[in-house]
Amino acid sequence: MISPEEVVRTAESIAAIQQEDGGVPWPEGHVDAWNHIECLMAMSVAGLAEPVRRGYEWLARHQRADGSWPMRLVDGVPTELGGETNHAAYVAVGVWHHHLVTGDQAPTERHWPMVKAALDYVAGLQTERGEIVWERDAQGRASTYALLTGCSSIHQGLRCGVLLAEHLQDPQPHWELAADRLAHVLAAHPEAFADKSRFSMDWYYPVLGGAVRGRAAFELLEREWATFVVPGLGIRCVSDQPWVTGAETCELVLALDALGDRERATALFADMQHLRHEDGSYWTGWQFANRKHFPHERSGYTAAATVLAADALLRLSPGSGVFRDVAGRSVFDPEVCGCAAGTGLRVPPHAADEGL
Repeated sequence: MISPEEVVRTAESIAAIQQEDGGVPWPEGHVDAWNHIECLMAMSVAGLAEPVRRGYEWLARHQRADGSWPMRLVDGVPTELGGETNHAAYVAVGVWHHHLVTGDQAPTERHWPMVKAALDYVAGLQTERGEIVWERDAQGRASTYALLTGCSSIHQGLRCGVLLAEHLQDPQPHWELAADRLAHVLAAHPEAFADKSRFSMDWYYPVLGGAVRGRAAFELLEREWATFVVPGLGIRCVSDQPWVTGAETCELVLALDALGDRERATALFADMQHLRHEDGSYWTGWQFANRKHFPHERSGYTAAATVLAADALLRLSPGSGVFRDVAGRSVFDPEVCGCAAGTGLRVPPHAADEGL
């Protein structure tokens, strides 16, 4: 386990790469809204108020009229114009987290219109079955397919948006319905999503995003534990490569913590500390066959995931439960989509907790 002081140092390594315009880039220089928001969350935990303020100003400045953000920006200029739904949804997680950490009502109210526009964009791309397609392209055309990892993150965004709406007394019941329908599809309809099963994120993200909890979540994680977890090093990014990555490992830590499995969460967090650099930043990954860092970079998003995992384990901030506390309060009725009679319905989320 790292100390609170080391957590702050890691957050400071993110502030050190923040661009003059407030964007927090990938190592190759582009900015996307999802990773940018994750970095703001980590800096919020460490109390780095000014970089966080600038980062939310960046988001407000680059949000488009439809509520989305360009997929990639370089030096503030959009280079990929499609609008990813999971990028848009994550702003609700960031703003709710910032409110939990700081208790500051003013920025929460200021950013509420941005959140509303973003989540309405997301909800508008939900299919009749309940999944949410992954993007609207540069010509305004909705994609024809959905991604399991992206939809799992969107589920968390919708739930955080509902919590923000309740706090601000501006109810958005269509977001809650969208989240309930999405949770059901994530738990019961694997056929709704493009096959990305070689990626570890598709394995644990339904738990991380709060769509699957209770007994079903433990069963889901057990199913591929041996495929992805490399004892002593962390977890693989993809199943077919000898490559562990820090961000994915820390996200699995957050998923385990959300289930109350603190023993395995703590052990995995300790395992990935071999990626820590002396300045507090983190190498993106380790290729354990060649015994080299791969790619040869230290990424802000890896540092951010590390800070959020440390916060969850150490309870450093009032926002440490933002991943634990996003499970839905109701289970979508499978009769609504007609799947109860034999389309492979799994144990519904929270069924174990509800004694079903």
